[in-house]
Amino acid sequence: MKKLLIAAGVAVLLSACAGGMSGSQMAGGPSVMVGGAAMFPTRDIVDNAVNSRDHTTLVAAVKAAGLVDTLKSPGPFTVFAPTNAAFDALPAGTVATLLKPENKALLTKILTAHVVPGKLDAAALSQRVMAGNGRTTLTTASGDSLVVTASGSNVMVTDEKGGTAMVSIANVYQSNGVIHVVNKVLLPN
Repeated sequence: MKKLLIAAGVAVLLSACAGGMSGSQMAGGPSVMVGGAAMFPTRDIVDNAVNSRDHTTLVAAVKAAGLVDTLKSPGPFTVFAPTNAAFDALPAGTVATLLKPENKALLTKILTAHVVPGKLDAAALSQRVMAGNGRTTLTTASGDSLVVTASGSNVMVTDEKGGTAMVSIANVYQSNGVIHVVNKVLLPN
């Protein structure tokens, strides 16, 4: 019975995540709109993110942390990209403090806790969740862990502090990986 429930949950995970990908994106054209802009799978993570109105804080943070060249490299990377609203939900003054040069190391740690080496689209995540009996643990570029689960039709990502983000847009393919948009900032331990 447990395996049947896990299989059903993974099917929901796969269908929910796959909803972010259209035929034109699979064919190499623009298909996913993020923050009012088309995301082109022929562009890298940074070149797409700078066009999203929903990710201006993330882009500013990536620049402040000196991670632009890394996220423009061949990768591949899986990025769980928090929206501006996710950053706005942090305690007042947090983002401004993190963007200061003296906090670059902490900012880098937080940002790399959203990046998993390799390209893990919805299908790959679903396979891992199924193999893990309903959950999979991913190791981030910062060395921290993220746990991915399905909750109804939602894909949830939990950080080491117990904070949970929901994937709002999945399978935003890039030339050097894939982005899954999330509604919370994930924090490293």
